[in-house]
Amino acid sequence: MDPLCTNPLSQPPAADRILVLRLGAVGDVARTLPAVSALRAGHPGAHLAWLVEPAARGALAGLPWIDEVLVFPRDELRAALRSARPLRFTRQLARFLHELRRRRFDLVIDFHSILKSALLARASGAPRRASYAPPHGREGAWLLANARARLRDRRTSRYARNLALVRFLGVRAAPWSAPLRVDSDARRRMLEALGPGPAPVLIHPGSSLATAHKRWSASAYASVARELAAAGVPVRVAFGAAEGERAFAESIVAAAGGAASLAPATPELADLAALCERSRLFIGSDSGPLHIASLAGTPVVQILGPTDPVENAPYTGTPSRTVRAPVACSPCRRGCAVAVCMRRVEPAAVVAAARELLATRVAGW
Repeated sequence: MDPLCTNPLSQPPAADRILVLRLGAVGDVARTLPAVSALRAGHPGAHLAWLVEPAARGALAGLPWIDEVLVFPRDELRAALRSARPLRFTRQLARFLHELRRRRFDLVIDFHSILKSALLARASGAPRRASYAPPHGREGAWLLANARARLRDRRTSRYARNLALVRFLGVRAAPWSAPLRVDSDARRRMLEALGPGPAPVLIHPGSSLATAHKRWSASAYASVARELAAAGVPVRVAFGAAEGERAFAESIVAAAGGAASLAPATPELADLAALCERSRLFIGSDSGPLHIASLAGTPVVQILGPTDPVENAPYTGTPSRTVRAPVACSPCRRGCAVAVCMRRVEPAAVVAAARELLATRVAGW
Protein backbone atom coordinates (compact mmCIF):
# COMPACT_ATOMS: atom_id res chain seq x y z
CA MET A 1 0.00 0.00 0.00
CA ASP A 2 0.98 3.65 -0.31
CA PRO A 3 3.58 4.49 2.37
CA LEU A 4 2.22 8.03 2.62
CA CYS A 5 -1.04 6.91 4.28
CA THR A 6 -0.55 5.66 7.83
CA ASN A 7 -4.02 4.16 8.46
CA PRO A 8 -5.26 2.36 5.32
CA LEU A 9 -8.44 0.31 5.55
CA SER A 10 -7.93 -3.44 5.40
CA GLN A 11 -10.26 -3.71 2.43
CA PRO A 12 -12.23 -1.33 0.18
CA PRO A 13 -15.70 -0.43 1.49
CA ALA A 14 -18.55 -1.89 -0.54
CA ALA A 15 -19.91 0.79 -2.85
CA ASP A 16 -22.08 0.62 -5.95
CA ARG A 17 -22.47 4.39 -6.33
CA ILE A 18 -19.45 6.62 -5.67
CA LEU A 19 -19.23 10.42 -5.70
CA VAL A 20 -15.90 12.20 -6.11
CA LEU A 21 -15.68 15.73 -4.75
CA ARG A 22 -13.03 18.04 -6.17
CA LEU A 23 -14.76 21.27 -7.11
CA GLY A 24 -11.93 23.32 -8.64
CA ALA A 25 -9.71 24.85 -9.81
CA VAL A 26 -8.59 23.47 -13.18
CA GLY A 27 -5.10 22.55 -11.95
CA ASP A 28 -6.45 20.90 -8.80
CA VAL A 29 -9.04 18.91 -10.74
CA ALA A 30 -6.34 17.83 -13.21
CA ARG A 31 -4.10 16.68 -10.36
CA THR A 32 -6.91 14.49 -9.03
CA LEU A 33 -7.40 12.61 -12.32
CA PRO A 34 -4.71 9.92 -11.81
CA ALA A 35 -6.02 9.10 -8.33
CA VAL A 36 -9.61 8.79 -9.55
CA SER A 37 -8.51 6.60 -12.47
CA ALA A 38 -7.00 4.25 -9.86
CA LEU A 39 -10.27 4.43 -7.93
CA ARG A 40 -12.13 3.38 -11.06
CA ALA A 41 -9.78 0.44 -11.57
CA GLY A 42 -10.48 -0.61 -8.00
CA HIS A 43 -14.27 -0.35 -8.45
CA PRO A 44 -14.81 -1.37 -12.08
CA GLY A 45 -18.53 -2.05 -11.70
CA ALA A 46 -19.52 0.98 -9.64
CA HIS A 47 -21.30 4.08 -10.91
CA LEU A 48 -18.67 6.81 -10.57
CA ALA A 49 -19.77 10.46 -10.52
CA TRP A 50 -17.73 13.64 -10.03
CA LEU A 51 -19.02 16.91 -8.58
CA VAL A 52 -17.15 19.90 -10.01
CA GLU A 53 -17.60 23.64 -10.47
CA PRO A 54 -18.35 25.05 -13.96
CA ALA A 55 -14.89 26.47 -14.72
CA ALA A 56 -13.19 23.09 -14.31
CA ARG A 57 -15.77 20.75 -15.85
CA GLY A 58 -13.89 20.72 -19.16
CA ALA A 59 -11.06 18.78 -17.55
CA LEU A 60 -13.47 15.85 -17.13
CA ALA A 61 -14.97 15.89 -20.62
CA GLY A 62 -14.82 12.62 -22.50
CA LEU A 63 -13.14 10.56 -19.81
CA PRO A 64 -14.40 6.99 -20.30
CA TRP A 65 -13.96 6.03 -16.66
CA ILE A 66 -16.28 8.72 -15.28
CA ASP A 67 -19.96 7.81 -15.61
CA GLU A 68 -21.46 11.16 -14.66
CA VAL A 69 -20.29 14.75 -14.20
CA LEU A 70 -22.36 16.85 -11.81
CA VAL A 71 -21.87 20.60 -11.90
CA PHE A 72 -22.28 22.66 -8.75
CA PRO A 73 -24.31 25.79 -9.71
CA ARG A 74 -21.79 28.23 -8.27
CA ASP A 75 -22.40 31.01 -10.79
CA GLU A 76 -26.17 30.96 -10.37
CA LEU A 77 -25.95 30.91 -6.58
CA ARG A 78 -23.43 33.74 -6.54
CA ALA A 79 -25.59 35.82 -8.89
CA ALA A 80 -28.60 35.33 -6.62
CA LEU A 81 -26.60 36.49 -3.60
CA ARG A 82 -25.19 39.52 -5.39
CA SER A 83 -28.63 40.58 -6.55
CA ALA A 84 -29.93 40.28 -2.97
CA ARG A 85 -32.45 37.56 -3.86
CA PRO A 86 -32.23 35.15 -0.94
CA LEU A 87 -35.39 33.27 -1.92
CA ARG A 88 -33.99 32.55 -5.37
CA PHE A 89 -30.70 31.43 -3.81
CA THR A 90 -32.49 29.12 -1.41
CA ARG A 91 -34.63 27.56 -4.15
CA GLN A 92 -31.66 26.96 -6.45
CA LEU A 93 -29.59 25.42 -3.69
CA ALA A 94 -32.48 23.25 -2.49
CA ARG A 95 -33.12 22.03 -6.04
CA PHE A 96 -29.48 21.08 -6.52
CA LEU A 97 -29.23 19.31 -3.14
CA HIS A 98 -32.42 17.39 -3.89
CA GLU A 99 -30.93 16.13 -7.16
CA LEU A 100 -27.69 15.24 -5.39
CA ARG A 101 -29.42 13.28 -2.65
CA ARG A 102 -31.72 11.57 -5.14
CA ARG A 103 -28.75 9.74 -6.63
CA ARG A 104 -28.28 7.77 -3.39
CA PHE A 105 -24.50 7.54 -3.28
CA ASP A 106 -22.95 4.89 -1.03
CA LEU A 107 -19.57 6.55 -0.74
CA VAL A 108 -18.32 10.12 -1.12
CA ILE A 109 -14.60 10.79 -1.47
CA ASP A 110 -13.81 14.41 -0.67
CA PHE A 111 -10.45 15.28 -2.23
CA HIS A 112 -11.15 18.99 -1.73
CA SER A 113 -11.58 18.66 2.04
CA ILE A 114 -12.73 22.17 2.91
CA LEU A 115 -15.93 23.17 4.71
CA LYS A 116 -17.95 23.68 1.51
CA SER A 117 -17.06 20.28 0.06
CA ALA A 118 -17.64 18.60 3.44
CA LEU A 119 -21.12 20.12 3.66
CA LEU A 120 -21.90 18.89 0.15
CA ALA A 121 -20.66 15.42 1.06
CA ARG A 122 -22.92 15.40 4.11
CA ALA A 123 -25.86 16.74 2.09
CA SER A 124 -25.51 13.89 -0.41
CA GLY A 125 -26.83 11.49 2.23
CA ALA A 126 -24.02 8.99 1.58
CA PRO A 127 -23.45 6.79 4.65
CA ARG A 128 -19.67 6.70 4.09
CA ARG A 129 -17.75 9.95 3.65
CA ALA A 130 -13.98 9.79 3.23
CA SER A 131 -11.70 12.80 3.58
CA TYR A 132 -8.36 13.83 5.07
CA ALA A 133 -7.54 14.20 8.73
CA PRO A 134 -5.81 17.48 9.69
CA PRO A 135 -3.70 19.21 8.50
CA HIS A 136 -4.68 18.22 4.96
CA GLY A 137 -8.34 18.43 5.93
CA ARG A 138 -9.06 22.12 6.46
CA GLU A 139 -11.75 24.40 7.87
CA GLY A 140 -13.07 21.63 10.09
CA ALA A 141 -14.02 19.50 7.07
CA TRP A 142 -12.82 16.32 8.79
CA LEU A 143 -15.53 16.71 11.43
CA LEU A 144 -18.18 15.89 8.81
CA ALA A 145 -16.30 12.85 7.48
CA ASN A 146 -16.54 9.41 9.07
CA ALA A 147 -13.46 7.96 7.36
CA ARG A 148 -10.32 10.09 7.63
CA ALA A 149 -6.97 9.40 5.98
CA ARG A 150 -3.89 10.32 8.00
CA LEU A 151 -0.81 11.14 5.94
CA ARG A 152 2.74 10.75 7.15
CA ASP A 153 4.13 13.93 5.55
CA ARG A 154 2.70 17.42 5.85
CA ARG A 155 4.29 18.52 2.57
CA THR A 156 3.82 16.20 -0.37
CA SER A 157 2.92 16.37 -4.03
CA ARG A 158 -0.78 16.96 -4.67
CA TYR A 159 -0.71 13.97 -7.01
CA ALA A 160 0.71 11.76 -4.24
CA ARG A 161 -1.70 13.17 -1.66
CA ASN A 162 -4.72 12.43 -3.84
CA LEU A 163 -3.54 8.90 -4.53
CA ALA A 164 -2.96 8.40 -0.80
CA LEU A 165 -6.67 9.04 -0.16
CA VAL A 166 -7.53 6.28 -2.63
CA ARG A 167 -4.98 3.99 -0.98
CA PHE A 168 -6.58 4.77 2.39
CA LEU A 169 -9.76 3.20 1.01
CA GLY A 170 -7.94 -0.06 0.36
CA VAL A 171 -7.67 0.36 -3.42
CA ARG A 172 -4.38 -1.07 -4.69
CA ALA A 173 -4.88 -0.50 -8.42
CA ALA A 174 -2.44 1.76 -10.27
CA PRO A 175 -3.58 4.96 -12.05
CA TRP A 176 -4.32 4.69 -15.75
CA SER A 177 -1.29 5.26 -17.97
CA ALA A 178 -3.13 8.10 -19.74
CA PRO A 179 -5.37 9.75 -17.12
CA LEU A 180 -6.22 12.68 -19.43
CA ARG A 181 -8.08 12.06 -22.69
CA VAL A 182 -7.58 14.49 -25.56
CA ASP A 183 -10.75 14.95 -27.60
CA SER A 184 -10.28 13.80 -31.20
CA ASP A 185 -12.23 16.74 -32.67
CA ALA A 186 -10.19 19.21 -30.62
CA ARG A 187 -7.01 17.46 -31.80
CA ARG A 188 -8.07 17.81 -35.43
CA ARG A 189 -8.97 21.48 -34.99
CA MET A 190 -5.66 22.21 -33.31
CA LEU A 191 -3.62 20.50 -36.02
CA GLU A 192 -5.42 22.63 -38.62
CA ALA A 193 -4.92 25.81 -36.60
CA LEU A 194 -1.21 25.20 -36.05
CA GLY A 195 -0.62 24.36 -39.69
CA PRO A 196 2.23 22.33 -41.17
CA GLY A 197 5.69 22.18 -39.70
CA PRO A 198 7.36 20.80 -36.61
CA ALA A 199 5.63 20.81 -33.26
CA PRO A 200 6.41 23.97 -31.30
CA VAL A 201 7.67 24.69 -27.85
CA LEU A 202 4.71 26.19 -26.02
CA ILE A 203 5.19 29.09 -23.62
CA HIS A 204 2.10 29.56 -21.46
CA PRO A 205 2.46 32.39 -18.91
CA GLY A 206 -0.66 30.91 -17.31
CA SER A 207 -1.35 33.59 -14.76
CA SER A 208 -4.26 35.96 -14.50
CA LEU A 209 -4.01 39.42 -12.97
CA ALA A 210 -5.27 37.95 -9.70
CA THR A 211 -2.17 35.75 -9.44
CA ALA A 212 0.35 38.16 -10.91
CA HIS A 213 2.85 37.18 -8.18
CA LYS A 214 3.30 33.87 -10.05
CA ARG A 215 4.22 35.62 -13.27
CA TRP A 216 7.65 35.62 -14.78
CA SER A 217 8.38 38.77 -16.77
CA ALA A 218 7.57 39.18 -20.45
CA SER A 219 11.19 40.11 -21.16
CA ALA A 220 12.42 36.90 -19.51
CA TYR A 221 10.04 34.73 -21.53
CA ALA A 222 11.05 36.63 -24.67
CA SER A 223 14.71 35.93 -23.95
CA VAL A 224 13.98 32.21 -23.72
CA ALA A 225 12.02 32.36 -27.00
CA ARG A 226 14.93 34.04 -28.80
CA GLU A 227 17.42 31.44 -27.57
CA LEU A 228 15.21 28.56 -28.68
CA ALA A 229 14.36 30.14 -32.03
CA ALA A 230 18.07 30.68 -32.69
CA ALA A 231 18.47 26.91 -32.35
CA GLY A 232 15.74 26.34 -34.93
CA VAL A 233 12.95 25.54 -32.51
CA PRO A 234 9.55 27.16 -33.27
CA VAL A 235 7.97 28.88 -30.28
CA ARG A 236 4.31 29.66 -29.70
CA VAL A 237 2.88 31.72 -26.82
CA ALA A 238 -0.49 30.61 -25.47
CA PHE A 239 -3.08 32.49 -23.43
CA GLY A 240 -6.16 31.68 -21.41
CA ALA A 241 -9.50 33.37 -21.04
CA ALA A 242 -8.71 35.10 -17.73
CA GLU A 243 -8.43 38.86 -17.69
CA GLY A 244 -5.08 40.14 -18.95
CA GLU A 245 -3.75 36.81 -20.26
CA ARG A 246 -3.95 37.59 -23.97
CA ALA A 247 -2.40 41.03 -23.50
CA PHE A 248 0.47 39.50 -21.54
CA ALA A 249 1.01 36.84 -24.22
CA GLU A 250 1.06 39.55 -26.90
CA SER A 251 3.66 41.51 -24.92
CA ILE A 252 5.91 38.43 -24.87
CA VAL A 253 5.56 37.99 -28.64
CA ALA A 254 6.36 41.67 -29.19
CA ALA A 255 9.42 41.53 -26.92
CA ALA A 256 10.65 38.37 -28.68
CA GLY A 257 11.09 40.34 -31.89
CA GLY A 258 9.92 37.66 -34.31
CA ALA A 259 11.22 34.68 -32.34
CA ALA A 260 7.71 33.64 -31.23
CA SER A 261 4.13 33.89 -32.39
CA LEU A 262 0.77 33.57 -30.69
CA ALA A 263 -0.65 30.08 -30.34
CA PRO A 264 -4.20 29.38 -31.54
CA ALA A 265 -6.89 30.38 -29.08
CA THR A 266 -8.07 27.71 -26.63
CA PRO A 267 -11.62 28.70 -25.66
CA GLU A 268 -12.28 25.25 -24.15
CA LEU A 269 -10.11 23.04 -21.97
CA ALA A 270 -10.32 20.40 -24.70
CA ASP A 271 -8.56 22.84 -27.04
CA LEU A 272 -5.88 23.53 -24.44
CA ALA A 273 -5.27 19.81 -23.95
CA ALA A 274 -4.95 19.34 -27.72
CA LEU A 275 -2.50 22.24 -27.99
CA CYS A 276 -0.40 20.86 -25.15
CA GLU A 277 -0.41 17.37 -26.65
CA ARG A 278 0.80 18.73 -30.00
CA SER A 279 3.62 20.76 -28.41
CA ARG A 280 7.03 19.18 -27.95
CA LEU A 281 7.64 21.07 -24.69
CA PHE A 282 5.67 23.29 -22.29
CA ILE A 283 7.27 26.21 -20.44
CA GLY A 284 5.33 28.11 -17.78
CA SER A 285 4.75 28.95 -14.15
CA ASP A 286 2.58 27.09 -11.65
CA SER A 287 -0.81 26.86 -13.35
CA GLY A 288 -3.64 24.63 -14.43
CA PRO A 289 -2.37 24.59 -18.04
CA LEU A 290 0.99 23.24 -16.85
CA HIS A 291 -0.67 20.29 -15.17
CA ILE A 292 -2.89 19.71 -18.21
CA ALA A 293 0.28 19.55 -20.34
CA SER A 294 1.96 17.20 -17.90
CA LEU A 295 -1.03 14.83 -17.93
CA ALA A 296 -1.18 15.01 -21.74
CA GLY A 297 2.35 13.58 -21.79
CA THR A 298 4.13 16.78 -22.80
CA PRO A 299 7.42 17.42 -20.95
CA VAL A 300 7.25 20.61 -18.87
CA VAL A 301 9.66 23.22 -17.57
CA GLN A 302 8.06 24.67 -14.45
CA ILE A 303 9.16 28.16 -13.36
CA LEU A 304 8.46 28.71 -9.69
CA GLY A 305 8.64 31.67 -7.35
CA PRO A 306 6.35 31.69 -4.29
CA THR A 307 4.84 28.30 -5.15
CA ASP A 308 5.81 25.29 -3.06
CA PRO A 309 7.93 23.04 -5.33
CA VAL A 310 7.00 19.90 -3.40
CA GLU A 311 3.23 20.30 -3.28
CA ASN A 312 3.00 21.57 -6.85
CA ALA A 313 5.41 19.21 -8.61
CA PRO A 314 4.32 18.12 -12.12
CA TYR A 315 2.97 14.65 -12.78
CA THR A 316 5.67 12.07 -12.13
CA GLY A 317 4.68 10.09 -15.22
CA THR A 318 5.95 12.87 -17.51
CA PRO A 319 9.52 14.25 -17.82
CA SER A 320 9.86 17.65 -16.16
CA ARG A 321 12.30 20.17 -14.76
CA THR A 322 11.58 22.77 -12.09
CA VAL A 323 13.52 26.02 -12.15
CA ARG A 324 13.49 28.34 -9.15
CA ALA A 325 15.80 30.71 -7.30
CA PRO A 326 16.04 29.92 -3.57
CA VAL A 327 14.83 32.90 -1.53
CA ALA A 328 14.44 32.90 2.25
CA CYS A 329 10.74 33.83 2.12
CA SER A 330 9.83 31.24 -0.54
CA PRO A 331 7.65 29.25 -0.67
CA CYS A 332 4.74 31.30 0.60
CA ARG A 333 1.00 31.03 0.04
CA ARG A 334 0.08 34.62 -0.77
CA GLY A 335 2.94 36.02 -2.82
CA CYS A 336 3.79 39.72 -2.88
CA ALA A 337 4.05 42.64 -5.26
CA VAL A 338 7.85 42.61 -5.12
CA ALA A 339 8.09 38.94 -6.24
CA VAL A 340 11.85 38.74 -5.76
CA CYS A 341 11.66 34.96 -6.09
CA MET A 342 10.35 35.25 -9.65
CA ARG A 343 12.66 38.07 -10.71
CA ARG A 344 15.73 36.08 -9.66
CA VAL A 345 14.98 33.17 -11.99
CA GLU A 346 17.47 33.51 -14.85
CA PRO A 347 16.41 32.87 -18.47
CA ALA A 348 19.63 30.92 -18.98
CA ALA A 349 18.51 28.36 -16.38
CA VAL A 350 15.14 27.93 -18.13
CA VAL A 351 16.83 27.56 -21.52
CA ALA A 352 19.19 24.93 -20.11
CA ALA A 353 16.26 22.95 -18.68
CA ALA A 354 14.37 23.24 -21.98
CA ARG A 355 17.37 22.03 -24.00
CA GLU A 356 17.84 19.08 -21.68
CA LEU A 357 14.25 17.94 -22.16
CA LEU A 358 14.28 18.64 -25.90
CA ALA A 359 17.38 16.49 -26.27
CA THR A 360 15.54 13.49 -24.85
CA ARG A 361 12.19 14.09 -26.63
CA VAL A 362 10.95 11.25 -28.78
CA ALA A 363 12.12 11.57 -32.38
CA GLY A 364 9.52 12.82 -34.82
CA TRP A 365 8.36 15.87 -32.86
